[in-house]
Amino acid sequence: MTEAAGTDRRRELQELTIFHDVAKALTSSLNLDSVLQTIMEKISEYFRPDTWSLLMVDENKDELYFAIAVGPAADTLKALRLKVGEGITGWVAKHGESLIVPDVYTDPRFAKRIDEMTKWQTRSIICIPLKSKHRTLGVIQLINCDVNNFSDNEMFFLHALCDYAAIAVDNARAVERIQELTITDDVTGLYNARHLYKTLEAEVYRSARFGYQFTVIFLDLDHFKLVNDTHGHLVGSKLLAEIGFKVKAQLRLIDFAFRYGGDEFVVLLPQTGKDSGLVVAKRLRDGFRGATFLNDENLHINVRCSIGMATYPEDAKSAHEIIRQADEMMYMVKNSTRDNIAVAQQGMVK
Repeated sequence: MTEAAGTDRRRELQELTIFHDVAKALTSSLNLDSVLQTIMEKISEYFRPDTWSLLMVDENKDELYFAIAVGPAADTLKALRLKVGEGITGWVAKHGESLIVPDVYTDPRFAKRIDEMTKWQTRSIICIPLKSKHRTLGVIQLINCDVNNFSDNEMFFLHALCDYAAIAVDNARAVERIQELTITDDVTGLYNARHLYKTLEAEVYRSARFGYQFTVIFLDLDHFKLVNDTHGHLVGSKLLAEIGFKVKAQLRLIDFAFRYGGDEFVVLLPQTGKDSGLVVAKRLRDGFRGATFLNDENLHINVRCSIGMATYPEDAKSAHEIIRQADEMMYMVKNSTRDNIAVAQQGMVK
């Protein structure tokens, strides 16, 4: 066997080993980060670039961000974003086509600002899109590879690894969508009652461990049945969706909103005591008083709500007990004035 033939044979065995390792990672883990890390490490091992990165497309902002970056400038890169279409990598993301650029300074698409910010010198670049169903999910870029000896076989191998990466991203997103469906109410888009108790159990554990308080608000719509009886269930569902959006809009990013069932909602306020919780409850009550719903339908419906509130650990020390306390307070309002708030151990708000 000639030396060249021996080199080719070793290369083929290396490719088979890499394919095996990547396939194993794909089938043994649903953790997207670990699968992509494995793929990128294998690409680096085979092609030996100075640095390499995986950029993912943020479709909402039409930007690329560095999901994985390796090399001296990695920390700087992770804080940077590129517009889709900006630079060689942005061009690949926009057009969904691979590029090999042996000398970036002869290519008008090259974005110098990245090198200026990272103090890195890019000489050559290989960019391959991660594509699924005619969409570009991301771009793998290899910086300063030996592009002069980059053959068609190596390009085919790199494309195959990028296809594996695209499969990993697709699989992870599919699992994420399935998980969201199991914990999300399909009418309001809020979390459902099943997820409520899991979240509450976790919050009880966290608050007990660190000495935090948290507050639960139980909210029931007043006379909601009249809407269904007057306008039908389709209108009722649209109204619930608008109400879910309004409830969520009153909360912080760390807060949780759930549709408990029917026309009942629960709000969980982590690290929130009774006084601060009451401020939120009043904001919810007053928000309903000052709003009309289904304005696009020319219905302009007024909705009021009965609200109950309880705080951990002052009023209850378990997930089920704190829901029971808040629920009891809500019924105190429901069975008297409606359109108000009752607080555990304090009663009706004046």
